[in-house]
Amino acid sequence: MKVLETGRLSLRQLRAADAPFMLGLLNEPSFVQNIGDRGVRTLEGAREYILRGAVASYEQHGYGLYLVELKATAVPIGICGLVKRPYLVDADVGFAFLPLYWAQGYALEAAAAVMDYARVTLGIERVVAIVSPDNHASCRLLRKIGLEFEAMIDAPDPSRRCALFTPAREA
Repeated sequence: MKVLETGRLSLRQLRAADAPFMLGLLNEPSFVQNIGDRGVRTLEGAREYILRGAVASYEQHGYGLYLVELKATAVPIGICGLVKRPYLVDADVGFAFLPLYWAQGYALEAAAAVMDYARVTLGIERVVAIVSPDNHASCRLLRKIGLEFEAMIDAPDPSRRCALFTPAREA
């Protein structure tokens, strides 16, 4: 089901058939380094990851991570959406793209659209983000969509600390 469209992108709900793409994305070295190793090594594991993660979130919260495709070709290039993490009060905007599609404005386009969707369509007033503090490109993107660094927090994995970004203060 299509959720959003931008000038160049379509964002739709993930489904089990997207397992081959997710398997590749989850095992990209940049994903493992910046987001974490999800331990998904098989197509069946990727299907379960989608069903227990995004699909369950759509049912429980009315939102989740979405597959990002190039509108002109329907080629999947990444994921972007909202995540409800048990250790955060607010919804969290998240994104991950294949390296081939970095530095072309796709992540910014998708994340900005998700932020608008959260506010306008879903009525979510406050969206935050967590990011690896050394992921400078993602930190810059979060600033561009109206978030600012607030604090370092502990993630469930005690070996990882995350930078928490919250809505920029009103001037």
